[in-house]
Amino acid sequence: MEILVVNPNTTAGMTAKIAAAAAAVAAPGTRVTAVNPETGPASIEGWVDGALAVPALLREIARGEARGVAGHVIACFDDTGLDAARSLAAVPVVGIGEAAFHVASLLAGRFAVVTTLGRSIPVIEANLQRYGLASRCARVRAAEIPVLELERPGSEAEARISAEIAAALEGDRAEAIVLGCAGMADLATRLSARHGVPVVDGVAAAVTLVEALARLGLRTAKTGGYASPRPKPYAGGMTGFGTR
Repeated sequence: MEILVVNPNTTAGMTAKIAAAAAAVAAPGTRVTAVNPETGPASIEGWVDGALAVPALLREIARGEARGVAGHVIACFDDTGLDAARSLAAVPVVGIGEAAFHVASLLAGRFAVVTTLGRSIPVIEANLQRYGLASRCARVRAAEIPVLELERPGSEAEARISAEIAAALEGDRAEAIVLGCAGMADLATRLSARHGVPVVDGVAAAVTLVEALARLGLRTAKTGGYASPRPKPYAGGMTGFGTR
């Protein structure tokens, strides 16, 4: 099977990191294709960036559907455009935020999220409420590092994330940690060993869940909110979405 992993930002280096994390957990026979749009924000840090990333993200989802992929992963921890992508796709679409929350809830009674900037906390907290997992999350913490700092060799990003994990374990009584950014995908194994608790990377969690859904033969429901969009004219750069 082929799984399409879409990084909604335009930073190719982050896409390569995401691709490596996805391929590392994919089962034999699963091919992971990781892409990012050519247009949109270089990183997603809050509501505006997320909104501006959605049209190009949906274009990549549509391309994957046309190619017949078995499922899609949205590799932004905010689960950017997730509902719209599920409406557009027939096969399963899993966001790395939702996947990570669910996996953490299977491993521990209380988990904490460590993300990049404080401005991302309200987005994550809103998603936790929506997914029904807010009561399982001890706290959402921010290491106060820009997303693109994760791409800079020699930065203090890992040290600051590690410090927030230590604070969450001691101060918040967290029993597991969720890494709140796709750009942290390469840190999970080291941080888990360092702190002695499960550290969940959403990219790995989402790829594994998409594989499971595909093997079960399950597809996205099309009788309610995730019904396919009705044909209609779409103007400008959105031409084509309404003629599927």
